[in-house]
Amino acid sequence: MSRPQRPVRSDYAAFTTISTRWSDNDIYGHVNNSVYYFWFDTAVNEYLIRAGALDIHAGDTIGLVVETGCAYFAPTAFPDIIHAGVRVDHVGTSSVRYGVGLFANDDADAAAAGHFTHVYVGRESRRPVPLPDGLRTALEAIRR
Repeated sequence: MSRPQRPVRSDYAAFTTISTRWSDNDIYGHVNNSVYYFWFDTAVNEYLIRAGALDIHAGDTIGLVVETGCAYFAPTAFPDIIHAGVRVDHVGTSSVRYGVGLFANDDADAAAAGHFTHVYVGRESRRPVPLPDGLRTALEAIRR
């Protein structure tokens, strides 16, 4: 199995800042691997909300995560500030694959890089639906 290449900040189109918490650290003195997935979710959804493409309370369409993964390159720990870069790697009819890079403090190279795939479904039906135009526009804006 080949090791993924370590991304740099310029590989991503939109950024959000996340503060680490004392409770993010585990017994080994670094952020536990499970926390990175919370950061991925936060970064993507914050971008979509800021872009006006996601109404988490009343929108007819919601994104469900169906696949995810992460490669770790360097540890992070409280009190690091995480800069989460987001991009879109693929857009389908009802799905999108995001790439997310996590950068500690002012580091140029990612501490971790991950991806996840959203399938967009009707809020009530939970059945796949085509991406709404506003969402598709926001996704295309950060497509790499």
